[in-house]
Amino acid sequence: MILKVGREFQFTSRDFERIRKLIYDHAGISLNDSKQELVYSRLSRRLRATGLATFADYLRLLESNDEQEWEAFTNSLTTNLTAFFREPHHFPLLAEHLKARKGKGPITLWCSASSTGEEPYSMAITAAETFGTLTPPVSIIATDLDTHVLEKARAGVYTEDRISKMDPDLVKRYFQRGVGRQDGFVRVRQELRSMITFRQVNLLARDWSLRGPLDAIFCRNVMIYFDKPTQLEILRRFVPLLRSDGLLFAGHSESLHHAEEYFRLRGKTVYELAQKYQVQQVRDEARQRGQGG
Repeated sequence: MILKVGREFQFTSRDFERIRKLIYDHAGISLNDSKQELVYSRLSRRLRATGLATFADYLRLLESNDEQEWEAFTNSLTTNLTAFFREPHHFPLLAEHLKARKGKGPITLWCSASSTGEEPYSMAITAAETFGTLTPPVSIIATDLDTHVLEKARAGVYTEDRISKMDPDLVKRYFQRGVGRQDGFVRVRQELRSMITFRQVNLLARDWSLRGPLDAIFCRNVMIYFDKPTQLEILRRFVPLLRSDGLLFAGHSESLHHAEEYFRLRGKTVYELAQKYQVQQVRDEARQRGQGG
């Protein structure tokens, strides 16, 4: 069955089902029927780029395990809506959490869906403001599945409209305006860029190459792309990475009610470990310090 006539490429319901299974198996992303037009639009570009005439041919290319095209396929179907200080109620809570950690050693944060970098840089600015220095004792691991957005994030260069709604004082302190050919652009200060390590991580991968203890995890507006079993497995894997008093920041439309075994609500879309895991983490932390049994 062809989903729609008059298109540049034939796109059948069978094509869509194969795509839906491939992206789910690879990245855990669940595509409902309403995403058919989006899938056609984004992957048509890949057919043009590869010179292939049909979606069937393109899917055969993917199923031949072409690594380069798998990366392009995944990037094409990844949504990267973001902004500086998006969901602003989270950042004062992060600042309070950082203040509570002052004098207790290095602080490590994980931004698990960094997109083009606005979120981890907002975290870095919050850390710098909290400690009153461009070099706070904070390191941020920023990851994403999409390699293209990670390149943009690592560069830290944005058009001026991306910071137009930010506090002008923050812009002055943490961004450098371009001149000449770079007029109309800003770049995040080197000190903030140095706080962040960008790397590719697939949340479905067996090994995230991340080690705790983490003081906070930002996983905002990510779970909405996964079904409940996948969400639960990812949340379960967050648990041993967090400190006993660590925080998990979720998106405004995301609820973790189905994960009450692992997390309990601390504030507006901010969670802490369930009590039994807090107790376990306290024991583990004491053991690591050589004070536990």
